[in-house]
Formats: sequence, C-alpha cells, structure tokens
Amino acid sequence: MNKFSFIAAASFLSAIILISCSGKSVYNSSVDIPNEKWNIDSLATFSVDIADTSSVHNIFVTLRNTTEYPNSNLYLFIQTTSPTGAMLRDTLECILADTRGNWLGKGFGALRDNQIPYKQFIRFPETGSYKFSIQHGMRTTQLKGVASVGIRVEKARM
Repeated sequence: MNKFSFIAAASFLSAIILISCSGKSVYNSSVDIPNEKWNIDSLATFSVDIADTSSVHNIFVTLRNTTEYPNSNLYLFIQTTSPTGAMLRDTLECILADTRGNWLGKGFGALRDNQIPYKQFIRFPETGSYKFSIQHGMRTTQLKGVASVGIRVEKARM
C-alpha cells in the first residue's frame, strides 16, 4: 500500500469512527468557570431531558483544567434530581495527574480536557427532566485552574 492510499484509508476510517461516536450522545453541555476560579458556593447545573427509559446510558463529567490547577485530583459533589423530585448525592474523585505530576486528559499547552466516568450502564427509571448540580468539594474557597465543568450523557454500547 502506498503512502497516499494509507493516508486516505486512515482518514476515511477516522471519519467513520467520528460519525458513529457522535450519534450516541444524548446530552453534552458544559459551563465555563469565570476567571478559571471556581467558588465553593457556585453550582454548575444541567437539565437533561430523558425520553427513553429502555436504553442503557453512561454519564460522564467533563472537566477542562489548566496547568495552574494546584492538585492532582478534584473532588466533586454531584446531586441528581429526578423528574419526581427524588434526590441522590454522590462524591466523585477525578484524577487529573499521575503520580509523577504529568497531566492526564487531552490537550496541549496550558489546557487539559478530561472525561471522567460518573455512572455506567444505567437505565433512567422515568421519562422527564433530570437535574444535575455539580459543586467542587476541595478545601479551598476559590479553586483556581478549573476552566469548565460539564455533563455528557450517551447511550451505552452493550
């Protein structure tokens, strides 16, 4: 296979993968953190409309941090409210750097994008709007180095 054929085949395969992956997203939204300083009292809130209770879903927290972030991990408090008002509160630890201090996630320069699994292979028990509220759980009032936080819900592949 010559170089041009290999590049064309790789480009075609990449396009197919991107198209197939983008079709399973049910919800994907994020909130920018002003001045990359997340106040402990600030909540990132998302409303996800669920119409399909028979499909299995994965939920991810999406984080964008800068290299100015002072820790290797980030604790989050996530509160989920169902359409009937039932609430669930979880704590999620997000590992953002390895033991040597190398940043995880995708990106270059000062920004890193991470997609952290929150719930996997779940079924939403009822249709309607689910509210997700995210608050940082670190021991500082102004957490610097967090650029954005979000929620991604997708249909899981079985």
